[in-house]
Amino acid sequence: MREVRLSTESWELQFPFHITGHVFTGVQVLYARITENGASGHGEGAGVYYFSETGESMLAQAESVREALERGADREELRDLLPAGGARNAIDCALWDLAAKRAGKSIWELTGITPAETVTFETVGLGTPAEMVAKARALGSGRIKVKLDGNLAFERIAAVRAARPDAVIAADVNQGWTFGQLVELAPKFRELGVAMIEQPLPRGGDAELEDYDSPIPLCADESCVDTSEFEQAARRYHMINIKLDKTGGLTEALDLARLARQWGIGLMVGNMVGTSLAMAPAFVVAQLCRFADLDGALFLKRDRDHPMRCTGGVLAPPERALWG
Repeated sequence: MREVRLSTESWELQFPFHITGHVFTGVQVLYARITENGASGHGEGAGVYYFSETGESMLAQAESVREALERGADREELRDLLPAGGARNAIDCALWDLAAKRAGKSIWELTGITPAETVTFETVGLGTPAEMVAKARALGSGRIKVKLDGNLAFERIAAVRAARPDAVIAADVNQGWTFGQLVELAPKFRELGVAMIEQPLPRGGDAELEDYDSPIPLCADESCVDTSEFEQAARRYHMINIKLDKTGGLTEALDLARLARQWGIGLMVGNMVGTSLAMAPAFVVAQLCRFADLDGALFLKRDRDHPMRCTGGVLAPPERALWG
């Protein structure tokens, strides 16, 4: 019989992180560890804040499937037992890690995906234009994601572009614009060489995009949680941002990535902020994506043992001692 350990953990950020409508000072995660025949696998989920997931709610969900896990439930059974979200993510990733450890194989051998160093976006949170410029100049990455809301959007992005003419820049609005603002700003952003605009309109309020010919690629984040929402998102967006907390783990994330590639929809992999244990399985998905936004562990005051290495915005594959 398996041994299943479940707990919540709190990880403090180095500084407050501002996005549309939210300020984060720390992250509470669900930690799952599953041991079988002397091998252990572990995983982490931060949940989906805009679905009101918390450490406590994720722990309660995970506890509801403890007996099934102890009896040997696998990743496919898990998709029937729990909805997509942080709890399923932590457990699914723990099961992947367990499978690798039991087989004596790497995650790359299990998935058939070849690992390579990956350039990640580093993120500039909301602030005054001057604050955002200072942050952008301090970043080592050649790819910068700029958080925006409905105020001073052009001024902020223009200031960052002037400060970092060398960088690939993406704008992340986190549902903060109206359709009218998008129509007004998209051509201006194109002139600034912005690579894409992520989630400009609210989830459930973006139907107008089906008839909109955007001059700049639009990327769905909140509007595409998993494969069940893909076809609608594909009619409205040029790209989707896959996050394992949204998909409920690596298993569904890989299915979503392969579906998007079949449709010719661009891919990005992102994160909800967390330790390197959360970034490691997302790094697998990154190998199938045009863009990666996996700087979440860099926000933390401290990280787990065997952290992922990021130098100048370039992420190295995770050590097997961490995960996979």
